[in-house]
Order: sequence, then C-alpha cells, then structure tokens
Amino acid sequence: MFDRIWIDCLNGDKYKTGKVAPDGSSDPSIFSTESDPEGIQVGTAIALLVRKKEHEGADIVRFRHLWGKEKRAILAQTAEQDRESLYEEQTPPLGLGLPFVPIESQADYPSWPLLPELFPTSFSGVQTRRDELVVDTDRDRLVDRMKQYFDPTISDEQMGRICARAMESTAQYDPKSVREYLSTRGFLPQYIVRYCYRPFDIRWLYWEPETGLLGRKVPDYFAQVLNSNKILFTTGRTRKSRVEPAFSTRLLSDLNFMDSGARGIPLYLRPAERELSEGDNPETPVTNITESAAQYLREISVTEEDLFFHCLAITHSLAFRWENTDSLRLDWPRIPLPDLKEALTASAALGREVAALLDTERPVIGVTSGRIRRELRALASPSRVGGGALDPESGDLRVTAGWGYKQNGAVMAGQGRAVERDYTPEERAAVGEGAKELGIHAEQAFARLGESTFDVHLNGTAYWSNVPARVWSYTMGGYQVIKKWLSYREEEILGRPLDTGEVRAVRDIARRIAALLLLEPLLDENYEAVKSSYYPWTGDR
Repeated sequence: MFDRIWIDCLNGDKYKTGKVAPDGSSDPSIFSTESDPEGIQVGTAIALLVRKKEHEGADIVRFRHLWGKEKRAILAQTAEQDRESLYEEQTPPLGLGLPFVPIESQADYPSWPLLPELFPTSFSGVQTRRDELVVDTDRDRLVDRMKQYFDPTISDEQMGRICARAMESTAQYDPKSVREYLSTRGFLPQYIVRYCYRPFDIRWLYWEPETGLLGRKVPDYFAQVLNSNKILFTTGRTRKSRVEPAFSTRLLSDLNFMDSGARGIPLYLRPAERELSEGDNPETPVTNITESAAQYLREISVTEEDLFFHCLAITHSLAFRWENTDSLRLDWPRIPLPDLKEALTASAALGREVAALLDTERPVIGVTSGRIRRELRALASPSRVGGGALDPESGDLRVTAGWGYKQNGAVMAGQGRAVERDYTPEERAAVGEGAKELGIHAEQAFARLGESTFDVHLNGTAYWSNVPARVWSYTMGGYQVIKKWLSYREEEILGRPLDTGEVRAVRDIARRIAALLLLEPLLDENYEAVKSSYYPWTGDR
C-alpha cells in the first residue's frame, strides 16, 4: 500500500502505437540510441511509489504521457518541476481492474457484464507451425501432399524435397520420429477440415489428433466446431492500436486468426472424445452460459442464440468501440443487456445480419447472390486495363503486383499497387440510388464507404475496379483484410495464378465489408437504445 503514486508513461511501444505519437510524429523508445534509433520494441513507464511510515493508502494516481524523440530530455528538464502541475490526477476504476492509465469509457460501462460472465468457456485457436505442409487453399492439393507425407515408400529425403517444412527439426520437434509413427498409423481423411486462417480467408487444414505435427492441436476446441456450432472470436486484451469487433464463425480458427490473445467462445459445448464416458452422446451439446446469464434469459423470455447475436451486434457498433476504446483494450468487452425482450430480439436480428456477412461459406441474398443491391453491384469489379474480358490463359490472373513476400519463413505484406481515385459519375450514382433503397442519405453512405475509391491491381493488366476507401482500409486482426488476403496470393508464394473463383471471392469480400459498413448507423442506433435502458446486472446470485 502506497501513499502517493506518480506514473511517467514513456510510450514507444511497437505493438500498441506502432511507435507513432498522437500527432503522427516518430515515437521511439526511451532506450533508443544513434546506432539503434527505434530502441526496444515494448513501451516503458517509470513509477514513483511513496510509502510513509504511517500510511493511509493512495486514492488517486498522478499520471502523464511523454511522447516523441525528446522525451528523455523532457524527463530530465522536469525532474525538479512542481509535480502537481505536471500530472493528471485520476481515480482508477475498480470495475476495470484499477488501471493506472487514464481511461475514457461510457459512464455505465463498468456495470455491464464481461463476455465471460455470460459465456464462461473459451478456447485459443490452433497453432499449425507447419503451414506449408498442413494448410492449403486447395483441398485436393492438401490431400495429395498429406498422402505423400503418410506414404512410407517415400523417403524422408524425398518428402523434404516435396515440402521442406515437413522435415525441419526444432528443439521441440523431431520430424523423422513423428513421420515414422504417423506413416505406420496412417492418414485420417476425416481430419481434412475447413479452417479460418485469417478473417475472410478460409482454407483447408489437416488436423492431426496425435503427435506434435501441429504446434497446438487444442482438441477441446476442435470438438466444438462439429455440426455448425456458433463461435464468437474476440480478445480479452489486445496490444494493437485499434479495437476491432468480434468475429462470428462456424469453423476451426488459427491461433493468429485475429490476435494471438483472441479466443473462440462457442455457443454450445461438446466434450472432446477423450472426455466422453460410456453412454455419452457426443452430439448432445450443453449451452455455454453462466447461471446468471440463464436467469437473465428466463426473466425476459429469450433464447441463448438471441444473447449470442446481441453480443455480436454490440461489438460491431462503431459508437460502442469509440466510447469505450481504452476499456476494451484492457479486458474482454462488457456488453449492455436490454431490459426488454423486444429490444434484445431486435438487437439479435442485427447480429444475425452481421454473422451472415462474416460467413464467406454461405451466400447472402442481395450481397453475393440473387439480385445484388444497387450500391454493391459495381464494387470490386474484375477489370482489364484498356477494357475487354480477363483471359486466364494469357496470365491475366497472376498476382505479381508485389502484395506479399517471404521473410524468415513468414509471409509479409508488400506495397502492392492500389490506385486511389474519385468515383466515376456512374459509380457515385449507384451508391446514391442504393442509399435511397436502404433509407439513408447518399452523404451517409459515402461517409460509411469512403469519399474516394481504389483500383486494386493483380498485375499490370488486371485489377479490381472501385474498392471504396473504407472497404479497402477495413481491418480485422490488425491487418487490412483484402490486402492481407492478397499478400498470401502473390504468385511466388501461392505457386500459381488465381482461378476465376478466387477473383470473384475478392469481389464478394469487398461487397460483404461494404454491407457491414452500411449497417453501422443501425448498429449504433441499437447500441444507443440498449445503453439508455439496460438490465441491472448483478452477476452470480
């Protein structure tokens, strides 16, 4: 217990701020030198804690930020200055874990339940470690490669030439002994499964239940993705600068799907096979909710699915994330609960719309199938420089614009080529007409989509025409979704051109993101309505 507390936050964090100050200037660490101008990667702070012989305990914290290249000099210059005038005084809120950094959030935010107070069980994603072996965009290619891996007539040396990563040793992994065991046991085709590799980037995975072929198998999580369970993927703490909404999926997800600290929260729980007792039915799930959440559902007569989709809708409200950014970076989202059945079912309906737009495995009428909405119809249109149809046979679908490259075995995003421009009159008119059909003004639509648009190039010939600015900059997991997708499809990395289905997939991703952005006004209105009259959460009773 201390009587006085002063915190000098020196920032300079690569992960939290990207080593950039609020004004956009460079913000190196306090340990930067001429030979190492960036210094260490993580941010630092100095805490001065004073405890008197007869102490009472501090009820406030004095805090200040120091930014930029001169922070060391400022720290020295102010060492003898009146400490009372330098610091902001704050009382850390107990409901948010007593953070010393000043927190801005909606006044009632600490009284709302954390996600784990509603849905208690969550799982980290699968860590593959050997992506080149066990992950692929093409199912047949993955099956062929895994059959070769399991084939005892193919030597380890041959397998190393087929896939070098398959036979690379690490301190914790002996590739020869693992392959010897697995090739004796045999290939298990039922474990070729769909896999959320990154947001909107669904691939195929060979999920191996034995040995260390995968870095982390997470069998308890694998058991939850059977029979189209609903899973909410979000983080309880992020080091990234931007707070992002939760993702809804029905599939197994990668550890780095969004953030390495993110976890999947299933709506229903099924035991892993190793936990089944004689007579248990693995197809019989139990609901993953707390007793307090169940009591809430009984009181207002709604279902657990309504609650699940309500949580998704709230996290996709831009107003919710803006108002509570600081708090959301510290812990799981806190979700305001409507006090009336009608309010919850209306919120859940919005959440179901969001979930449908996030699910690239299923078409959405008006967005990716059927009669496409007017404002979406011309988005991300596959086009050819000079006009005319794209010709796969002449190499038009090769991704060679520099979107990705490999560094130490990892795929890194490159500069690529995305050309910003004004909307054409026809494109602008389409957005205006679509906005009218949605019941909003054209100005509102452009505010959500962006006042400019991009032509995103595969190569010097082919491009996706008219990707609105906010669609192009839309992030999940800290990365621009479409740009990240392209980084893995650079021809040198993918090993082939795109096929026509993949070209259409980018168009459909752009449409889905645009539809999500155009839902923002309704999602914000929903959040405002819920927080104005919310259920008084008391937790376990």
